[in-house]
Amino acid sequence: MFNENINVEEIRSQFSKMNSMQQKAVFHTEGPLLILAGAGSGKTTVLVNRIAYILKMGLCQPWQILAITFTNKAAGELKDRISAVVDYGASDIWASTFHSTCARILRRYGDRIGYTSHFTVYDTDDSRRLMKDIMKKLQIDEKILPHRTILAEISKAKDKMQLPSDLKNAEVYNSRINMVADAYEMYQERLKTSDAMDFDDLLCNTVKLFKECPDVLQMYQNQFKYIMVDEYQDTNKVQFQFVSLLAKRSNNICVVGDDDQSIYKFRGATIENILSFENEFSGATVIRLEQNYRSTSTILDAANEVIKNNTERKGKTLWTENETGEKVTVHTAGSEREEALYIANAIMDGVSAGRKYSDFAVLYRMNAQSNAIEHALARAGVPHRIIGGHRFYDREEIKDMTAYLQVINNPHDDVRLRRIINKPKRAIGDTTVSKAMDIASALGESIYSIIKHACDYPDLSRAATKLMNFTAMIDGFIEAYNSGDYSLAEIYELVLEHTDYRAYLKSEKEDSEARIENIEELKSNIVNFEDEYNEEASLSNFLEEISLQTDIDNYDPDADCAVMMTLHSAKGLEFPVVFIPGMEEGIFPSIATIMNPQELSEERRLAYVGITRAKEKLHLIKTRERMLFGSTSKNPTSRFVTEIPEKLLKKTGNERVSTSYYQQEFSQTKMNFDPFAKKPQSKQSSSVSYSVGDMVLHKVFGKGMVTSAEPMGSDIMLEVAFDKVGTKTLMANFSKMEKIS
Repeated sequence: MFNENINVEEIRSQFSKMNSMQQKAVFHTEGPLLILAGAGSGKTTVLVNRIAYILKMGLCQPWQILAITFTNKAAGELKDRISAVVDYGASDIWASTFHSTCARILRRYGDRIGYTSHFTVYDTDDSRRLMKDIMKKLQIDEKILPHRTILAEISKAKDKMQLPSDLKNAEVYNSRINMVADAYEMYQERLKTSDAMDFDDLLCNTVKLFKECPDVLQMYQNQFKYIMVDEYQDTNKVQFQFVSLLAKRSNNICVVGDDDQSIYKFRGATIENILSFENEFSGATVIRLEQNYRSTSTILDAANEVIKNNTERKGKTLWTENETGEKVTVHTAGSEREEALYIANAIMDGVSAGRKYSDFAVLYRMNAQSNAIEHALARAGVPHRIIGGHRFYDREEIKDMTAYLQVINNPHDDVRLRRIINKPKRAIGDTTVSKAMDIASALGESIYSIIKHACDYPDLSRAATKLMNFTAMIDGFIEAYNSGDYSLAEIYELVLEHTDYRAYLKSEKEDSEARIENIEELKSNIVNFEDEYNEEASLSNFLEEISLQTDIDNYDPDADCAVMMTLHSAKGLEFPVVFIPGMEEGIFPSIATIMNPQELSEERRLAYVGITRAKEKLHLIKTRERMLFGSTSKNPTSRFVTEIPEKLLKKTGNERVSTSYYQQEFSQTKMNFDPFAKKPQSKQSSSVSYSVGDMVLHKVFGKGMVTSAEPMGSDIMLEVAFDKVGTKTLMANFSKMEKIS
């Protein structure tokens, strides 16, 4: 202790606003400590105050504290909050991510394992380029073993501290693993020759440094008197080794986490690190933070009832002094489209009652579910944004496929044509495209017109055959569409087949499965569009329809918007109102996890995370039938819903399966509008008509004037200049407006 005259009681009184268990965690400074911090229990507050207490007590200098977080932003926030409560030294604390901490150590001592202090860190693109070159040298076919797959396998091996020889010895007769091992070996050789490391190497090489150079390890063990690790349930095996080695001398390691929120197994995280903490660190103390400051008691009771069905957990029960709150709504919709409009209606009604758009969050198990929800929110005029992912129509693969449709609809669309002319690769390089653009510009023609007759232009002669093959394919699509013999969905399938786009995704994209799911989901969109518009389901109308999805929602990140994200992206966030759609077996839990107990336990933890994001109101939504990836299924209710006692639930919607989606009983499910359902012309003619100059009153946006009215199928797309919120694009049939003049 640096100052024996410190008044302990006076210092402890500065932390009196914290609850008893938080204070216990703050004041426990010596020996291994596991803080099991339940959702919304104030774990960051505990971390900040524990560091502040250590410094106020004079137990060490700021530079002797290592606080590891999972993002640089979190590290910065930690330092800022510490600066607000201590007199000096916050900037000297080692508060950073695992990778940043390791890089700092290796810059100083990397020469001990063969690197200079100026080593390069390869990012993902650098690693991919290197691996592609290695695969050419090793004659590994990208179609048989994609480079992204090899890099993923190498990353898994490094997480386990496995060398290429370890892979070969473990799978002697596995040709695929042997190819990975050969590529891994050459990859590491090339990295070393280039004085470079990838992200995984930063961790592995630091552990290697500590093991091969005991003096370096001893120096850092002596330096760090107190080690703290946030989100410990998300650590992997090599991260565990790193902190274990550092903590062996002082034994003052404090980890903060929640085993019930361990949801990143796919990234290499292992729940065993937190479950086995007491075995790994002898004499460890466990403190549970169970008081929740976020949610109503009803929401917490629901979360507790779900998570208690997992067996591999430390065990804790969240409680709160907050009010009981509303029951959890379990809504049954007829389809994914009804599910989406239920969400849109609830948001509109909530905003009308005084809430902000940003009070609402929609959390889904997989990105493909966002499609119908985006559609409904956009057509209802609900401002929204996606966090942790791309909007459906902004995703690369969706932009590619819609670009093909745009060129079929209008081959002279130069922007869309340039996007797809060499995607998938056709050996039509940028130089060739630039020459075609120059010729087209000089002659006042479109690029398509030029490349269709590429053999007539000397500058294009070398690539003429490839260019003309491309236009012949597009002409074939145009001819098929104009013949009237193919539906839009069939035209779309022709494009997928003749461009071999699925194979391109498999060979070129790391997350190919998710991307293929997205392009299949686009097919679902096209099928639904044709069902709605019948004879008016033209390609041009469909492209106009989706333009509403891509142009309306370019909001500032800090704007008042409802948010959409995957459940994985939502951890650490909170919202007054949360919707979790897709609460069906096979969707959530996903079909791939149902038969695997460990995977199912992680799905249940994901459900727990989703439920505990809600502060005031939680909606769990399921459908009687759902179209996903181009096929329709009828799935039973998710077990995560049935695990919640009836007394905590309020059930709405209609459980009974109707024979027709458009039956009248659907209109009796207390929904205000249906942005998807086809409306018979006879009913349409009796609805309100709009003209430019009409004054209107919107339930949420207030008064406005119609500035544009364009027929679209059986509806009208309106642009309305509202007095308070500016111009909005809305569909007339469900805009919740009345004409006032």
